[in-house]
Amino acid sequence: MNIEEFDYHLPESLIAQTPLKNRDQSRLLVLNKQNGTMEHLYFKDVIQYLNPGDTLVLNDTRVMPARLFGLKEETGAKVEMLMLAQIEGNDWEVLLKPAKRVKVGHRLNFGDGNITAECIKVLEHGGRVMRLHYDGILQERLDELGELPLPPYIKERLDDPDRYQTVYAKESGSAAAPTAGLHFTDDLLKQIKDKGVNIAFITLHVGLGTFRPVSVDNIDDHEMHSEYYQMTKKTADLLNQTRANGKRIISVGTTSTRTLETIRRDNSRFLEKSGWTDIFIYPGFKFKAIDGLITNFHLPKSTLVMLVSAFSTRDYILNVYQTAVQMEYRFFSFGDAMLII
Repeated sequence: MNIEEFDYHLPESLIAQTPLKNRDQSRLLVLNKQNGTMEHLYFKDVIQYLNPGDTLVLNDTRVMPARLFGLKEETGAKVEMLMLAQIEGNDWEVLLKPAKRVKVGHRLNFGDGNITAECIKVLEHGGRVMRLHYDGILQERLDELGELPLPPYIKERLDDPDRYQTVYAKESGSAAAPTAGLHFTDDLLKQIKDKGVNIAFITLHVGLGTFRPVSVDNIDDHEMHSEYYQMTKKTADLLNQTRANGKRIISVGTTSTRTLETIRRDNSRFLEKSGWTDIFIYPGFKFKAIDGLITNFHLPKSTLVMLVSAFSTRDYILNVYQTAVQMEYRFFSFGDAMLII
């Protein structure tokens, strides 16, 4: 399939720059994935579509304050470093700006030496592997020196950094938020539980794939970047029981979906498991794990548009996106939501 088949026109004015005052007041477009019909509600109304015994799967990853501003020790030049994924020990895959002048052996200094980083490898896509040096606990140093790495299409300053975290964020390690979960409030989750809907958590740390555009014409040639995931025995058992009871599994976000489908792709049931996934879901993919999907509105020609197209159809999804543009829905990370069911 050609990448142009997943393009759509999006006026820049519809890219949400700031979150709404109340998380669950975002709009919600409900798509029937079988016949393409739509309903237009608010996110708090999502509870109407969840039934007792269903299981809602949330990604509890937490975004690290992983954007650091410092100096190149050799020249004193300013440099920005975005930490994407821990490789091993204190070695991290990063994006640098500017990158081309940082070679193997060069050192960067952040916070008057509170964190230093030595380049030990240059990667094919332009990233670097940096070896960090610091005293104490890295998370504490990042809390002191780092900023949350907002996506490049968000130009406004975020007054409250917690608004780029889900209310249930727990496991630190992401370079970006699992944005479908940003719409939930503690009160809405309580209402959902009180209705008899199960809440399950998985972890997928969002990494470089979020920042990489598809650069090939034929999507079969695109290579996804690996991201770390983890599913506990408690979650696996709950999901297997949901299936045994004939109830539905509703995934919150493409990250949760990729984790669930990775595990079920290779196994006849859900298992306690952790590892790295580079699963690429696009039309033709056979879903084994999920029955419904809550997601935001994604960038044109992105792998995320391909994933939602695979769960419904490309024609239905492009029609939804055209409708959302006409009705001035808010797009991307701080935008509105869609339920596909």
